[in-house]
Amino acid sequence: MPDPLLNPAEHSATNPDTSRPSAEMAGKVSVVDPDSEIRRMMKDEQGSAIKKYMWLTVGRMSWLALLKYELLTGLLGSIPGALGLILRQKLYRHMFASCGRKVVFGRNVTIRHPHRIRFGDNVIIDDNTVLDGKGESDLTIEIGSGSIIGRNSILSCKGGSIRLADKVNISVNCTLISETLLSIGENVLIAGHCYLIAGGNHGLDRTDIPILEQPLIEKGGIDIKEHCWLGANVTVLDGVTIGRDSAVAAAAVVNKSVDEFSIVGGVPAKLLRDRKAPRA
Repeated sequence: MPDPLLNPAEHSATNPDTSRPSAEMAGKVSVVDPDSEIRRMMKDEQGSAIKKYMWLTVGRMSWLALLKYELLTGLLGSIPGALGLILRQKLYRHMFASCGRKVVFGRNVTIRHPHRIRFGDNVIIDDNTVLDGKGESDLTIEIGSGSIIGRNSILSCKGGSIRLADKVNISVNCTLISETLLSIGENVLIAGHCYLIAGGNHGLDRTDIPILEQPLIEKGGIDIKEHCWLGANVTVLDGVTIGRDSAVAAAAVVNKSVDEFSIVGGVPAKLLRDRKAPRA
């Protein structure tokens, strides 16, 4: 999805580097081929519909894995009340890369590529959430112990990864998308309706092809350090690091990195106060 604050003059689509940036590249710009694995799969006219479905949902070309996925999510996904919670807690764990103790799955949780997802202990996944672990690495979504993913929230990997440390609290209707690396430190509070996207910018330099086909512009992902608070409706864009113990005011758009112990707000977000500075 295009970055609404992207300055096309700031980037160049020449000499594209098709390698995906590492965490150490935060703050740097990389140009990546937009033709992702999922788009190549969907363009394949020879592939059968069932094989495309298997790749999109299970992530493995295995009939046994598909059968297990269909039985578990189809039979148990919408069972209400305590019975549904108990059955999902006991049986869903067998789909994932690893699943800690006492993980709670609400009703109608959408799960993609479960073998790439890992949970710590005492995690709560509320109703109608989406955990989409599609990607090229063995582990794409990590949710630390004591973390909560609120109702209707989406964690979606599109070739990247999402890593939540312990005791991360994500409220309702939040969207976290990663084409590189989206990392959130421990004890971070994210209020409702926030939108975080690591990657996802298309170049704008060429006019002879659609924007959809332009090389992707990546700035190194998102890194939110420990003990931060994002207010409601905050947007965080690619290439941003938010320093520890910082707060972002409601409805802010964060397109530049934030120093630790800061309070920022506005569109685009600017420093409102240093939390360590004495108040007048």
